[in-house]
Amino acid sequence: MAKKFKEIKQLQYPNTELEVLNWWKDNQIFKKSVSTREDGIPFTFFEGPPTANGKPGIHHVMARTVKDMFCRYKTLKGFKVERKAGWDTHGLPVEIEVEKALGLEGRAQVEEYGVAEYNAKCRESVLQYKDLWDELTNRMGYWVDQENPYVTFENDYIESVWWALKTLHEKGLLYKGYKIQWYSPGSATVLSSHEVSLGYKEAQDPSIYIKFPVKGEENTFFLAWTTTPWTTISNMALTINPKLDYVKIGHNNENYIVAKGCVDRVFGEEHVHIKDYSGEDLLGMTYEPIFDYAQREIDPSEAWKVIAADYVTTEDGTGVVHTAPAYGADDYDSCQKAGIPMFNPIDRDGCFTEQVPEFKGEWFKEADKGIARAIKEKGLMFRHETYVHNYPFDWRKGTPLMSYPVESWFIRTTEVKDRMVELNKTINWKPESTGTGRFGTWLENNVDWAISRQRYWGTPIPIWQSDIDPNYIECIGSIEELKKKAGIAADKEIDLHRPYIDEITWDAPDGGTMRRIPDLLDVWFDSGSMPFAQWHYPFGNKKEFKTNFPADFIAEGVDQTRGWFYTLHALGTMLFDDVAFKNVVSNGLVLDEKGEKMSKSKGNTVDPFEIIGNYGADTARWYMMSNSAPWENLKFSVDGLKEVQRKFFNTLVNTYSFFAMYANIDGFSYSGSQIPVSDRPEIDQWIISRLNTTIKMVEEYFEAYEPTKAAREMETFVEELSNWYVRRNRRRFWKSGTTLDKTAAYQTLYECLKSISQLISPIAPFMGEWLYQRLNEVSGLDEESVHLSFFPTVEETAIIKALEHKMDMARLISSIVLRIRNQIEMNVRQPLARIILPIKDESERQAILSVKHIILEEVNVKEIQFVDDDSGIVQKSAKPNYPLLGKKLGPKMKMVAAKVNQLSTEEISTFEADGFIDLTLDDDTTV
Repeated sequence: MAKKFKEIKQLQYPNTELEVLNWWKDNQIFKKSVSTREDGIPFTFFEGPPTANGKPGIHHVMARTVKDMFCRYKTLKGFKVERKAGWDTHGLPVEIEVEKALGLEGRAQVEEYGVAEYNAKCRESVLQYKDLWDELTNRMGYWVDQENPYVTFENDYIESVWWALKTLHEKGLLYKGYKIQWYSPGSATVLSSHEVSLGYKEAQDPSIYIKFPVKGEENTFFLAWTTTPWTTISNMALTINPKLDYVKIGHNNENYIVAKGCVDRVFGEEHVHIKDYSGEDLLGMTYEPIFDYAQREIDPSEAWKVIAADYVTTEDGTGVVHTAPAYGADDYDSCQKAGIPMFNPIDRDGCFTEQVPEFKGEWFKEADKGIARAIKEKGLMFRHETYVHNYPFDWRKGTPLMSYPVESWFIRTTEVKDRMVELNKTINWKPESTGTGRFGTWLENNVDWAISRQRYWGTPIPIWQSDIDPNYIECIGSIEELKKKAGIAADKEIDLHRPYIDEITWDAPDGGTMRRIPDLLDVWFDSGSMPFAQWHYPFGNKKEFKTNFPADFIAEGVDQTRGWFYTLHALGTMLFDDVAFKNVVSNGLVLDEKGEKMSKSKGNTVDPFEIIGNYGADTARWYMMSNSAPWENLKFSVDGLKEVQRKFFNTLVNTYSFFAMYANIDGFSYSGSQIPVSDRPEIDQWIISRLNTTIKMVEEYFEAYEPTKAAREMETFVEELSNWYVRRNRRRFWKSGTTLDKTAAYQTLYECLKSISQLISPIAPFMGEWLYQRLNEVSGLDEESVHLSFFPTVEETAIIKALEHKMDMARLISSIVLRIRNQIEMNVRQPLARIILPIKDESERQAILSVKHIILEEVNVKEIQFVDDDSGIVQKSAKPNYPLLGKKLGPKMKMVAAKVNQLSTEEISTFEADGFIDLTLDDDTTV
């Protein structure tokens, strides 16, 4: 008995997907998608490792759809696409969760609990939600090798990271420095510049103008502005720009010295000019400190004087800068040059020490109010306001950062800045503006990478130093080297984490003991090392690494331009003098319907499991890719999901259902000889032409990493297939008997459905599989799975542009007439004598005449009357193309837009004929 196509009345998408998932698993389709391409060209994808101690969100569906889609597409194109999963298991994200679970707060409590026990808890917690992540990965159809993931806490991975650090050390790119760095008291560790950039948010801070009494001049003050009252405890100097002009002015019976360019902004009109100064005149002048805490430790002759720096401007403040070298990089540099010491009475938890008894134990930001009050009580407060500005916060803990003096290890990324910039120009960024703008600007302003972290759970920095001479160091690059140094048996297992690694010592050449520095490595170095560390390179798998580096493709959120994208690029440049990735998609944010960021506190988060359970993974995937380009922010809407199901998937399923029902009636199985397309009716030739044009465009868009354009191209084709081809050909399928005409219709529709199953499969892997299986289980002509098949080949000879154009004309004219009928409430069943069509030329007339019978039938009209398009019937209007014109016209865009909107029908006709038009703007210029 001949096989029949499975007939479907209604498809429950989530249930169908579960059936497909089980079929994939039972038949090992993912593994086969790699093994069947064994001889194919490798296409390398790097998975940015998530931290599995937090639950996945809806934004992870977006990111993983982008990744999965291009890997599936490349498999269809014959490439061998291996993709290894990974887990980011070190660092603050893990420690924060463990501290919460254990009820610990601060370093003292952690160390009292015990570092070994604490790190054991960290190891347990890192994969706390691994099952949830695996479930989402499987359920949404994200194909990645979960059985052999790289895990950053494993010794093999850490050893490769150590190799990288030693290589950088041997290249002279690793050094120890004492710098003022952004420091997180909440996490008790330094943050790198790219971590700092992730945490900026709007903050309200006190804005105070402070009077610094000038020594030797009664009732005269330097006036300085600050938004950090807590730093005034450590004021050691006032900084001015020697190239600026300064003045002494009188105001409310007191005299003030400020930059000339700031007078009006600070004092308004209520001031009297007393004296002019050049900036040079002020250098070396001294003043009375506003607090005396530092004077108890520092000789007054060493500080509290006016010094010079070029960074001082008149853009804000007074042109006189309060300078606390302990809490600002610029402050520190200018004081170092002037020989002025620092005073740092704040500990690593961000609290004032006993050096400042009145504020002892008080957290630095909480001390702002008390310190401002003390300044006011001393009579030294000129003005107190509130200032709203962007301030850096700990990107994990949410607590404010502070500039703080810390000794740290750095990677000299500034030495390779130009090379990083040069290599970045070879990377294909989507969107391009991210590479040239956000990422490119970041590289141009590159600073050395602070890699030291004063924490517990992470990759230890493999530097040992002599306890007699700390300047004598050894950087260890492998476990074997460490064991030889320390006299440990080669076959003994060792844990490379604290505290065990800290217990390994050996004799120093100077008679001392070599002990490991206590610092851990920036967790971003871990993830940035994955191109080689996932292979345990260079200790093994050298061939695998060289085959898979650099990556052909990566994708993550736009925030990773200063995170993972940067560390990949920096390490690729410094270690291999190459890019780490060739193509990158930086996807935008997934926002709520109102365009607001999702957060638990707002109650506007979306559960990805609930969405997939209700609507199916393909619906979510297709919605995210077709709604807007992945690098644009997406306003997530359940209504959008419903529309995708209704307009796209339901249309496709209904088209298949129509085919299956009538193919079964007629016993069609696509097993007979093929009727050449050229021998089929014109409408078959049209849809086959459209199919091949669609295949061509979808391929071009996927190759260009433009999935939204590809998705919309497919949506257009499915609409044409269902609402034009099938609808206009129903009678061919209905009529009894088997004729060449009916067979041609079946063959044409089958070919379209099979090709669309392959085209949609990268974005909608379940629906692509379902449709492919329904066709193939009867015809038996193709591969076991759509994901083992090959991307449809474009038949250039089947593309007939003239035919597509005239059918487009028929569809357009029909839709306009039907819309007008609807507007005037005239049913299509009521025949009309004629429609009047304006045309531009004879070729357009002939094109319309060739499809005249289709138009008349569609709109139920007896005749078409042609008129010239300037006959007065047509009223034309024009709209400006803002994205295109805005770039060219800049500030004139508004005036041009107004003129374009006012163009008459005659002017537009002239523009269409000539290809240009001159516009005289309101400012009498012509464009």
